[in-house]
Amino acid sequence: MSMILFHTGKRFEVVSTYAERGIPKQARFQWDRDARRWWTSDAAKAARLREYADDSAVAVIDRQVSAQLNQLEASRAVDSDFDVPSPPGCEYMPFQRAGVAYAAQRANTLIADEPGLGKTIQAAGLINILDTGVPMRILVVAPASLKINWRRELEKWLVRDFEILLANGKKFSGQEIPSRAVVVINYDILAKHTTWIHNTKWDVLVVDECHYLKNPKARRTQQVVGKWDSVNRCWATPPISADHKLMLTGTPIVNRPIELWPVLHYLDGANWHNFMGFAKSYCNAFHNGYGWDFTGASNLDDLQRKLRGTLMVRRLKENVLTELPAKSRQVIEIPALGVSKIIREELKAYDQHKARIDTLRQAVAAAKAQWLQDRKNADYKEQYRRAVYTLRDAVSVEFSDTAKYRKQTAMAKVPYVAEHVNNLVESGIKVVVFAHHHDVIDALMTEFGHRAVKLDGRDSAAAKQDAVDRFQTDDVVRVFVGGITAAGLGITLTASSHVIFAELDWVPGNLSQAEDRCHRIGQKDSVMVQHLVLEGSLDVNIANQLVGKQSVIDQALDGPAFGTETRKVS
Repeated sequence: MSMILFHTGKRFEVVSTYAERGIPKQARFQWDRDARRWWTSDAAKAARLREYADDSAVAVIDRQVSAQLNQLEASRAVDSDFDVPSPPGCEYMPFQRAGVAYAAQRANTLIADEPGLGKTIQAAGLINILDTGVPMRILVVAPASLKINWRRELEKWLVRDFEILLANGKKFSGQEIPSRAVVVINYDILAKHTTWIHNTKWDVLVVDECHYLKNPKARRTQQVVGKWDSVNRCWATPPISADHKLMLTGTPIVNRPIELWPVLHYLDGANWHNFMGFAKSYCNAFHNGYGWDFTGASNLDDLQRKLRGTLMVRRLKENVLTELPAKSRQVIEIPALGVSKIIREELKAYDQHKARIDTLRQAVAAAKAQWLQDRKNADYKEQYRRAVYTLRDAVSVEFSDTAKYRKQTAMAKVPYVAEHVNNLVESGIKVVVFAHHHDVIDALMTEFGHRAVKLDGRDSAAAKQDAVDRFQTDDVVRVFVGGITAAGLGITLTASSHVIFAELDWVPGNLSQAEDRCHRIGQKDSVMVQHLVLEGSLDVNIANQLVGKQSVIDQALDGPAFGTETRKVS
């Protein structure tokens, strides 16, 4: 063998005979036609030919491989003694500290933890690390359904005061952004705000659910990562510029590796600069006679190693399950766009009914006291009886009116619930959705189509069992839509560890029963329970009260063994 591997200062190169060409090719080196040599800049690939390396190349290989191993370990770390500032009463889990520590070591990071592991909290932790108290502007791009909760989570977790602004479809010049501010904007309206976004100096850019950027031809992708005009060699749409960029997703690859490219190239153009090289190495790219096909997958172990070694931290629930409670609950507020009038009417009617019922309860108490003082007085007894019936009638009217408004608000939530659930399904998980009204269940089924099954009081026993069986065993079925009462007892839905309540029930026990369809024998994952409510609606207070009551009940019945945790949002 006359082959020699040496290091030029920029890359590893192989000098070999024609007969030896298969060795570097099998090690996945690239061919440089001009220099007529095989080469790689990846020390892990060079290590495969370490036996042919000269002394200087061996030293570089060992040093770089050691550094890569350290990076790989950091990208999987589930604990760290890294000090992350947090407000009083808030505490990061060990794996969240490790995630912040990883991101703090680089300018740009992809946090790709599985759903439910608190990527939002880690983003807040990184901001706390970077924030030295000087003027600082942060842009958060997120789905519309999560904008309000980004504001709430940042208000909860940031250690210094920021003014948090929610951008909407209205004109927004950018001049009104304070020197210390966080602007939260949704993907759908990025194009309306291009000018001030690109004219603002951002210290930190956070992009939530960044798998939304998988298609480089999509407008929302180009609004974030930019669109290059190869003819005029300039930006047709400039990328968003920031000193630190943080991408968040539970699903870095939705369908195929090629979908990663826009995010990787944007975050780290130095390590991810060659599209065709990426496509051939990891997408099994080939020319089919009509054009290039990039829909395949190849060398996935190498891809994961390079991802973790350059910019990605990813932990699975199974890696950190001992740190997670068996059941966590969240109340997620979504924008009340287009239904603010209904919410105002709902709150007004509720306040009026509440005032009337309070008055009637006082009348009942007074009549009862009067009758108890003189039980022989038939008039007092009759007055008490009439007061009780009047109160019952008023409660019935209140329930009827409240139900009417709650149905209207529930129907208004359907598109947001669908967006939220579809995003979770894209993460590769199954989801259980509970609702109360048949109209809401039907609307959700229309949104989810063939990917969903339903179970409510209209179904026969055979249809109900079929829905459960299909959800538990059929990989095509990703969503179970059930009535809180009809599907809340006696069935097992352990194929999912994620429960969404599109509507509420007045009784905490009914919610707990519904949750436990997933939290049963055979469930190995921590169960995440989310209540989706409209901002400012009556359901916000009701949901928080119900979740609080559930937490008390869990603690009384199950205690630390179940470790149920209640959080507003994660």
